[in-house]
Amino acid sequence: MAVALEQYCPDLGNWPQSWRIEEQDVPIGERIVESLKPFLINLLIQGLADKTLARHRDHMWLLGGEIIRRWHDNRAKRPMEDLLFDMLEDEGGPLIWPRITESEQNAFDATCRKLYRFLNQAKPRS
Repeated sequence: MAVALEQYCPDLGNWPQSWRIEEQDVPIGERIVESLKPFLINLLIQGLADKTLARHRDHMWLLGGEIIRRWHDNRAKRPMEDLLFDMLEDEGGPLIWPRITESEQNAFDATCRKLYRFLNQAKPRS
């Protein structure tokens, strides 16, 4: 499955660098990638169309960047791992800044709903 993930997300290892605001953000970005890998693999297992997979992959990249941005704003207040769960709900994900179009936000929210369900099935939170 690692080969399939590499083909699906050839730049996955570069995501933490692309999200960074400061150099210290890279290790946090690496933890985000590790948190998202099981979901990305699950999407591959589902046998979704290439275009659908690409859309979900791109949304995960957006989500990671938003987690870093919000973590930067609230660095001392919330651990990064909690931000991922806090940003997702059964209705979707966070509003992306800078603002994306309504249709783009709706598509992003659909991916976040899938991620929310996946994470809650894999690791129920109290």
